[in-house]
Amino acid sequence: MRLKIVVLVGSVRSDRQGIKAARFVERTLAARGHEVTLVDPLALQLPLLDRMYKEYPKGQAPAPLEALAALYRSADAFVVVSGEYNHSIPPALSNLLDHFLEEYFWRPSAIVCYSAGAFGGVRAAMQLRAMLCELGMPSISSLFPIPKIAQAFEEDGTAKDPAVERRFSRFASELEWYANALRDARTKGVPY
Repeated sequence: MRLKIVVLVGSVRSDRQGIKAARFVERTLAARGHEVTLVDPLALQLPLLDRMYKEYPKGQAPAPLEALAALYRSADAFVVVSGEYNHSIPPALSNLLDHFLEEYFWRPSAIVCYSAGAFGGVRAAMQLRAMLCELGMPSISSLFPIPKIAQAFEEDGTAKDPAVERRFSRFASELEWYANALRDARTKGVPY
């Protein structure tokens, strides 16, 4: 069943490599029949968090926040693409996530993590998993780690190793299962 999936990019660095992974995720999920929207904090130029979306009077939030709120409320799932900065998540990702709360509720998330080295960003993913759960979008149990990100993809997001496509297929299937289950459950109501 067609899902609405939002892919959140975690880096704003000028030489960022994670954008290639985000493009791969976007293209691959779209090829599976889903409606995919890539949210790039570099393009959005969100200010550092001063006020959450919900703290603005209705209809008075900045236009980018209003657009994101509508997008997030319509989403069935989120895929968060995060690098590992000092064994943690990038500050731009935290800033992007922290502007919202209720808009994430009752929707699963999936973590695509990466690093320049061999660990593939899994140390950051462990911290991100706790944060996503607190935001109301618990992550699926599988991670999609990408070691040596600079060598993993072409600039357009094409995987250099066909095994990446196979691994991602299993990962995407798990996300689809959770997204469909929670979408069906939301139609029957939520706990409060």
